[in-house]
Amino acid sequence: MASPNLLTLPGELFLHIMSYLEPHDAVQLQLVCKQLRRTGRDGGFWRTRCFDDSQFLASLLRRRRLLGRPEDRHQQPSSSSLPSPPPPPRSHGAAAPAGGSDTGGTAAATARQHAAAERVRIMANWDPTFPGETISWYDEYVQRNAPIAVSWFERPRRGGGGGVPPGNYNNNNNAAANPVEAHGLALYRPDGMEEDTLLAVAPLEDGSVCLWDVNGTLGRRGAVVKQSRPGLLFLGVSAAASMSADHGRLSPQVDFSVTECVSVDSQRHLAFFAVQNRLVEVDLQTLVAVGVEHFPQPITALSAAHPTVPLTVGMDGGLFMHDSRARIVTRTGAGGQGAGAGAGAGADAIVNNVYRTPCAPHPQPGPLCLLHLAWPGSAEETLSDDIYAAGRIPSILHYDRRNLSAVKDAIHSGASLSSLTSIPYPFSALDTSLRREGLLSLAQVEASKAAVGGRTLVACGEYKSKGSLELYGIGPAPSRCSPGTSPGAGRPVPGTEEHYQQNATMKNRQTSSFSKVFSVANHGARLAVSDGAGLIKWFERDGFTEVRRCTIGEDLGGHDGDVADEDEDGDEAAGTAAAGTTSRPSNTLGDDAGDIARKLVPTRSAHRTSGTANSSSGSESGLANNDLLFWTGERLGLVHFSAKPGFQSDDFVQAMQTEEERATEQEGRTYRTTMRHFFDDMRSARYYGLGSILGS
Repeated sequence: MASPNLLTLPGELFLHIMSYLEPHDAVQLQLVCKQLRRTGRDGGFWRTRCFDDSQFLASLLRRRRLLGRPEDRHQQPSSSSLPSPPPPPRSHGAAAPAGGSDTGGTAAATARQHAAAERVRIMANWDPTFPGETISWYDEYVQRNAPIAVSWFERPRRGGGGGVPPGNYNNNNNAAANPVEAHGLALYRPDGMEEDTLLAVAPLEDGSVCLWDVNGTLGRRGAVVKQSRPGLLFLGVSAAASMSADHGRLSPQVDFSVTECVSVDSQRHLAFFAVQNRLVEVDLQTLVAVGVEHFPQPITALSAAHPTVPLTVGMDGGLFMHDSRARIVTRTGAGGQGAGAGAGAGADAIVNNVYRTPCAPHPQPGPLCLLHLAWPGSAEETLSDDIYAAGRIPSILHYDRRNLSAVKDAIHSGASLSSLTSIPYPFSALDTSLRREGLLSLAQVEASKAAVGGRTLVACGEYKSKGSLELYGIGPAPSRCSPGTSPGAGRPVPGTEEHYQQNATMKNRQTSSFSKVFSVANHGARLAVSDGAGLIKWFERDGFTEVRRCTIGEDLGGHDGDVADEDEDGDEAAGTAAAGTTSRPSNTLGDDAGDIARKLVPTRSAHRTSGTANSSSGSESGLANNDLLFWTGERLGLVHFSAKPGFQSDDFVQAMQTEEERATEQEGRTYRTTMRHFFDDMRSARYYGLGSILGS
């Protein structure tokens, strides 16, 4: 029990004392009692720690050293109309603090005050948050500095589901040899936004639907919770076209190559799956198909499902608005037939063969990603009427849901885009560039974040065989222009729409990635991207400053096969990060080597991140930690922040094996490793001309 004198200290004084501790010791101090835990997770304290350990500060100090500038002073640009805070007057001895030295105390105090003001100004340039936005800085510190563990979910087995208790179908001898690939990813919150139960939903190659436990609230983390019968998604398709007669495998006629092929409405417990030119609705509580709609062309993308707006369906011929509530009469009474009928004739009762003309035009090829934009300053659950579509055409098309007869406007990108997301706050390319170099004053930073009605559209993709990360400011032209801009020859007049459009575009095609960027997602106060090199990178919201990275298929060894979930409160992860432990991902070389993440999904929604995570206390439950779920095109994985090693797909199979089976599998693994090393040595020997000698 802590000393009563320590517990009775004011919070400000306790935080001042804690500021002299290393972050590792500050984390351990939270284990003493609940009061120290609450005080020790103060948002201001961990915000300062995030700033001190940021790549932004390291880069800024490195540039200043290269330019020969002192680290405690900085000259503002001469064209700025708002000067930096002036230093306090040096002629008044009363301005010196009580702690000043006896000799030259006034000058020393003035220097300290100026250095403190400069530190506050630089921190304001770095701060990624906006007015009214609330985040947990303790969680931010963990996600920016803690060790990264990469875990792999259980692989579903062919023939699972159909009323069989989860996991029981793995007891057959061929379970490990018959995994089924996942062909999509979406999140399902069966208990609402405020609960910790979180399930991952994916269509499988055999036409079934599978659900995994993401947080471990229903059992083992990463384990299969439910799996439907095979062929559920082949409703309205003849059996010959969907499943082969011998092994029930997928026919080449059924294409699951669409990345955005599944969307989940958690409030209504419905999932929408795109299978070629069919949109299949599945009740996630019963895993029964409740509706199928045919479209004239193959579906290329689905938007995120939301209970207040129709689902947007993209294809080569245009965009469709799909509202499942308008078809409730068609689905009535058909659930019983769809439950086990697979692709049989009984499924015809719930198929709607209505072909429509496109509600909104779109040039070919069809979009690869669709985004429903939220209102400015709001979370993702309050959507506006703006719809953005992007893909293999060089522009991002903007539609208004209230008038879909024509494209409202377009944003030229020039890249082949693969993913879209948004930030409900304004963006200025010029202000962001100046902030990245630490050039703005406090007043300028405040003005740059105060634009009314501003939003940020984030896109990623490929440009000339390199990755592209792009940010676009969305909103009306502001009444002010960024400091340092002025009318000139060949330049737009500040404050006009033309100037705003030019100032609202940022394209990072230099440092985002050397290969295609597949997915982008908001992850706390950062942007997370995945690329073709198997990397997951985190950037600041400026799109340029890299925070950290990890490789999902990296070989670090040392994995003993035991499942080690993240500690409940993340204290060990934060403490290990503060102690300087490496942040490389914990993983093993195996089937995951060389995998790439085609889609990233944060496990905590924007609503929970900004609305329920208190900035002073952080998340009170480890289950609410904002991990990163990803899909490789074949299976699912999880990036979480913990000093413990991640779990593997084989762990779920090994838990059901006998000692003899595990020993046999280990012998086979050892033999394969030995032979791999042998052939590597032979290849090296041939390179040096020794192949004939070793072969004789």
